[in-house]
Amino acid sequence: MPALTLREILALDPVRAAEPELLAGHTALDRPVRWVHSSEVYEGANFLDGGELLLTNGFGLMDAAEEVRRRYVRELASRGVAGLAVEVGRSLPAMPAEVVDEARRRELPLLAMHRVVPFVRITEAANRAIVARGLSGRAVVRPWGDDHTAALLADLADRAALNQPEVEARAALAGFHPGPGARLVGVSLHGTREVGTVDRAVRLLGGAGVLRAAFPGDVLALLSLPGARPGDPVKAVQEVFRKAADPGLTVAVGHAVSASQGGWLRWSDTLRAARTTLELALTVPAAEPASPDGPLVTSSRALALERELTRGGVDANRERLAALVQHALGPLLAWEAAHPSDLVRTLETHLRNGCSPTRTAALLHIGRQSLYQRLERIETLLGLDINDSELLGELLTATCAHRLVERPVGARGTARPATTLPRTNYPRTA
Repeated sequence: MPALTLREILALDPVRAAEPELLAGHTALDRPVRWVHSSEVYEGANFLDGGELLLTNGFGLMDAAEEVRRRYVRELASRGVAGLAVEVGRSLPAMPAEVVDEARRRELPLLAMHRVVPFVRITEAANRAIVARGLSGRAVVRPWGDDHTAALLADLADRAALNQPEVEARAALAGFHPGPGARLVGVSLHGTREVGTVDRAVRLLGGAGVLRAAFPGDVLALLSLPGARPGDPVKAVQEVFRKAADPGLTVAVGHAVSASQGGWLRWSDTLRAARTTLELALTVPAAEPASPDGPLVTSSRALALERELTRGGVDANRERLAALVQHALGPLLAWEAAHPSDLVRTLETHLRNGCSPTRTAALLHIGRQSLYQRLERIETLLGLDINDSELLGELLTATCAHRLVERPVGARGTARPATTLPRTNYPRTA
């Protein structure tokens, strides 16, 4: 059976309630829609795979320059999205003329949504319809197979209204039986549409249970490690994914939670932490260079400071963060503006690695003597002893903030810094 089209999406009740007006792309209404996303990331076209209908409240377009708005539309069109729907009248008073013009040039369907309807209602209705259309084309519909697992993971990640007996029953139907004392760890992967990487990691762990499913854009998994297993469960999960994941993949690991204490909300917490960590790993510059020959495997604990500093988006905090950076690192910034150097990055790397000269020099690919010279220069410019325990928190926070607001993503990065973290809407199939 053919995929759901944009024309059919527009006929859904929650979409019609938003009073959509088609401003461009009138000849492209029969494009197939693979998925419906909502996102306020205006530099995040590379998160899209093509065929999506993108919903946005337009806030990021309100104060953007004309060329920025045009580039946003061009990037979406180049990714092959099925359409762009923008809420107007609240954050954005009216659709900018250059957005309409660029959409017409690119034959990209552009919708102005004149009434406020929660995007979650639109995405849920649309994605349910998309999944239902896909299921109706199967030879056999399996309500408790992989689709049920995906639905459960989606509900947990979205913190939908659930109760513990329901979660346990649905998990059991999916073959997921965390034993007494088991520790659960959420994992989110980007760069693959297959669950094979998760399966390889589970085999390497030995005895671990798993719920896993592929979604548009990433793979989500909840791993159960036996309570009797020694060591740090987060470190164990990271280590197996470094072996199981292919080069180029990004893997984010949540924190470990008890399977029996705290109920399903704890299950949700680790999945949500993994998702947030993945979004950060894809949208902010890395603190340290990653190996070009392997996957990027990180954890919620490794990006805890970035997570706190970007609550509400970088742009919303930019003035505050810039003041923090200037207060703590002003002399270093002035020096770097006049002399080619890498002192701020050197300081952050040194602080993040316990002020270990050996580890810092290895990560920066410089000799220890060169590192000592840099550290001496830093201390001279700041007039401080960087090993003073009272200064560690302020200096590390300031160097991290500087990286978030000033530095571009390096070669390993997959996206430019985003002003707001993207929201991923998972499919509901049950």
